[in-house]
Amino acid sequence: MAARCDICGKTTAFGHNVSHSKRRTNREFRVNVHRKQVLVGGEVRRMMLCTRCMRTLTKNGGRVGV
Repeated sequence: MAARCDICGKTTAFGHNVSHSKRRTNREFRVNVHRKQVLVGGEVRRMMLCTRCMRTLTKNGGRVGV
């Protein structure tokens, strides 16, 4: 499953774990994506959406590009 939002394009970000001694090791911040059915231009499509986009769609009535 791809860690990418189909609407906003949000992907995995990278950073560091920082210990008490300030030693830095690499880490990933993964995107919280879910497979959802969305109404796009009058037809229902399955899309991978991040939770921020799902929240915005709920406020807009669940439609994309209308």
